[in-house]
Amino acid sequence: MMNFLNDWGLVLTIFLPLAGALVMMAIPKQSEGAIKLVALGAPLAAAAMGILLMLNFDYGDSESLQFMVNRNWIELINSNFILGLDGLSLPLLALTLFIVPLVVIYSWQHVPNPGNPKAFFTLMLILETAMIGSFLAQDLILFFVFFEVTLLPMYFLIGVWGGEQRRYASIKFFLYTLFGSAFMIVAFVALYFLAKAPTGIALEQLRALGGSYADMQAGDPLRSFGMQALTYSGAAGIAKTTAIVIFGGMFLGFGIKVPMFPFHTWLPDAHTQAPTQGSVILAAVLLKLGTYGFIRIAIPILPVAARAWAPIIGILAVIGIIYGALGCLAQTDMKRLIAFSSVSHMGYTMLGISTLTAFGLNAAVFGMVAHGLITGLLFFIAGSVKERYHTLDIKRLGGLLISAPKMGWILGFATMASLGLPGLAGFWGEFPAILAAYEPAVGLNVALFRTLMVLAAVGTVLAAGYLLWLYQRTAFGTPSEEFENDPNITDVNKFEWLAWSPIIAGIVILGFFPGLIFNVAGPAVEVIARTVGG
Repeated sequence: MMNFLNDWGLVLTIFLPLAGALVMMAIPKQSEGAIKLVALGAPLAAAAMGILLMLNFDYGDSESLQFMVNRNWIELINSNFILGLDGLSLPLLALTLFIVPLVVIYSWQHVPNPGNPKAFFTLMLILETAMIGSFLAQDLILFFVFFEVTLLPMYFLIGVWGGEQRRYASIKFFLYTLFGSAFMIVAFVALYFLAKAPTGIALEQLRALGGSYADMQAGDPLRSFGMQALTYSGAAGIAKTTAIVIFGGMFLGFGIKVPMFPFHTWLPDAHTQAPTQGSVILAAVLLKLGTYGFIRIAIPILPVAARAWAPIIGILAVIGIIYGALGCLAQTDMKRLIAFSSVSHMGYTMLGISTLTAFGLNAAVFGMVAHGLITGLLFFIAGSVKERYHTLDIKRLGGLLISAPKMGWILGFATMASLGLPGLAGFWGEFPAILAAYEPAVGLNVALFRTLMVLAAVGTVLAAGYLLWLYQRTAFGTPSEEFENDPNITDVNKFEWLAWSPIIAGIVILGFFPGLIFNVAGPAVEVIARTVGG
């Protein structure tokens, strides 16, 4: 079994959804039942393979890459097909494998108009392959390919099945992300040409990778896109100013994807216009590609530049927390309010990253998973509300606890989790990140980060304000005359129960047992923190 997993485990986990998409292309458009079965079967097969990997994962050595695949790919530029799974990527892999099948189950009776389930599910499976590949890639060019492939399916999901302003939102999403990607690939190419083999222990670690590194001497050009090799190099041979500029390219690429203030403006439009399934995947998984990129690539490869950028990242993160919360208070559309809440909540993740400490990075990893579950659930509920009421205008909604009481209580649960109620996952997604700012990495401005900590804590008060305001306006009171006797307003159906119940359970389980993520990611982020003196 281990030999099979070592050779094929990661490859199958990535490409089983893509294989499902290829099979689906051969199914006639009219065979909707077969299309849906393949659409569900492929993500479930990938999830089963992921479970096998997790059962055989060595949790006592979670800082090391396991089940590694290393094959020649583009020899001309020394880019290899390298995959690996460690404690940093495992929680995000699990999140992806968990969310996508639930989205398909929800879609069983919620395929958006215009009805073309074959194209809709095909794009979703391609998107899953790209997301999983991004979390498992260990080569910069391979990561970039998967990262870019996520653009097209989401562009079409928004542009074809979105709301009235879908074309504007899809183009804005595409151009913003492509703009950041252009700077990111330039940064990767700069690392390829400028990085050199290090000295001392790092050189021995580099040689241990074997192959072209075995005979490498200190000062030799590295000429590699391998993340491990570049991390061991630690930007050797790159001047500090140059490293800061290169980090800036990655900052744009990953920061737009998060999205950080002031690059956030594409997100509310994309979420508001996207179909429910697109909003859930975007919030639950796609935004994490940006924060993951900071932890996996930018910080360990350019540690000196990361220390120079850390105060800027921290300041922008806290501005995003406050700005996103104030933006929520100004919204009249339920989905747009949830979208602005993502800007605020992802600010806590970036604040944890900016501390450059193992504690802060670990808090950020937990924050990614918690945000994915909670905000994904909120968008699911918003989609079902829209389907029943044909509007998300908060002023027109009300009395959900009377019209659809089970949905009203689930919305209440999700809002409590989102505002960080202790005992639910949202608490561990925010509180540790705030606490980490009290003691940032040695050499960073302690007074600045403690000020940011206070401001971030104020953001939690604002979050309670806008979330409770949302819940009060939509769930309390009595239904308006417009919807009082509407037969279309029904309570949670079986497909919604099947899709939402696992997420609810996950939020509760992680709330009571946060060590399920902290203990897995901890050793991996400690290694990264040591590279920057954190």
